[in-house]
Amino acid sequence: MQLVDCRPERHADAILDLLNEAILHSTALYEYTPRPPHSMDAWFAVKREGGFPVIGLEDDGRLAGFASYGSFRAYPAFKYSVEHSVYVHADYRGRGVGRTLLQALIERARGHQRHLLIGAIDADNAASIALHTALGFVHVGTLPQAGFKFGRWLDLAFYQLTLDTPTAPVDG
Repeated sequence: MQLVDCRPERHADAILDLLNEAILHSTALYEYTPRPPHSMDAWFAVKREGGFPVIGLEDDGRLAGFASYGSFRAYPAFKYSVEHSVYVHADYRGRGVGRTLLQALIERARGHQRHLLIGAIDADNAASIALHTALGFVHVGTLPQAGFKFGRWLDLAFYQLTLDTPTAPVDG
């Protein structure tokens, strides 16, 4: 398998499929309705404009999963903090794809002088929590009953990894 920087023309459809599968069949995304194909134009534009990576892992040209991050909050003082996501195709789960992607994303965050990687994870997602803790993320809080999906309340757990970057943080 090979790590790649995802491009809209090559990966948008596969990423959309992963996101919509998560929307329809899991609590990984607190959304109800699948995203339409044209939504990927705006999604990639936000990533590009923010300088946010979209990293994929391909298996003979097939996208096994992807990872990305974006703004944690829209206020300037949060500029060193990012919220990340990792999605793995069902055929590749349990094969180290998520770990490979998250490790690559951590290195990219260091290179981009980020300080805090934040994962907002459904508290029942044991696999994601195990992956994050194995890579040094720590649980920093849970919002009980933060969402409602599939006829039940969902608790949202926050995990963070504090990096030794930026080397010279500045206000403004």
